[in-house]
Amino acid sequence: MIVEYIRYELKQHQPDELVTAYRQASHQLQQAPQCLGYELSHCVEEPRSLTLRILWTSTEDHLQGFRKGPHFPPFLAAIRPFIGEIAEMRHYQSTDVVWHR
Repeated sequence: MIVEYIRYELKQHQPDELVTAYRQASHQLQQAPQCLGYELSHCVEEPRSLTLRILWTSTEDHLQGFRKGPHFPPFLAAIRPFIGEIAEMRHYQSTDVVWHR
């Protein structure tokens, strides 16, 4: 499993606009077999900063499967206005340093 983080620093849009766009786009993530889950978080200290965390089966499945599959075009259409406000978009692999209560 791979975790993709997409960090937004909004300058042109309001946070509620991004949340609304991802509510619309999320259906495509839910339908994609490569996607294992997602979470959009809003920064408490910086209200115009939001981070999307997406769990993918693998980086290749995300880039070759999802992005070249039928769910990507409508997903992209929903979030396209916010692409210029992405501060970071990278894939991460979890380590063994983890704990949950």
